[in-house]
Formats: sequence, structure tokens, C-alpha cells
Amino acid sequence: MLVMFYIMYFCGLWVFCSKRKHLLMTLLSLEFMVLILFMILYYYVNLIEGELYMTMFFISFAVCEGALGLSIMVSMIRMYGNDYFSSFCLLQC
Repeated sequence: MLVMFYIMYFCGLWVFCSKRKHLLMTLLSLEFMVLILFMILYYYVNLIEGELYMTMFFISFAVCEGALGLSIMVSMIRMYGNDYFSSFCLLQC
């Protein structure tokens, strides 16, 4: 079962590395990888019969990371009209 989690994680990593054109696809693949890491952490904590406080901290940080990524994407769409990485220069202020 744990091998399936690692395969899913590397599929998300592959999508993150291959789909560099749109910001939305990179954010979705990052969230997918974070959710897989959450499932791995939950599996290990249940395996050692520990407390689930760490998983709550992890999922709250994952939600904050997702909200930050979406706010960056919304501001980028408002400024440039799309979510292509090639439509703007990263060196401009």
C-alpha cells in the first residue's frame, strides 16, 4: 500500500516538472503531492499508534499554502490576463 503512495507522489512530481506552461497546473500538482504526503504521514502515525496532532498542523499549513498559491494566481491573471509563465518577465518589479 505504501508503494502506491510513492507511485502517486512521483506521478505528481512528473506532472509538476512537465507542465510548466500554466500556473494552475503546477499549483494543482503541488497540492496533489501535499495530499499524498499527508496520507503517507497519516499512515505512519497510525502505524506507530501515535497522536494525530502533527497531521493537523501539516494539513493546516497545506491549506495556507494552497490559499497563497491561488491568491498569487488571481493577482497574476488580473495583471496579465492569463496564467502563462511566458507572458511576463520575472525580473520586472
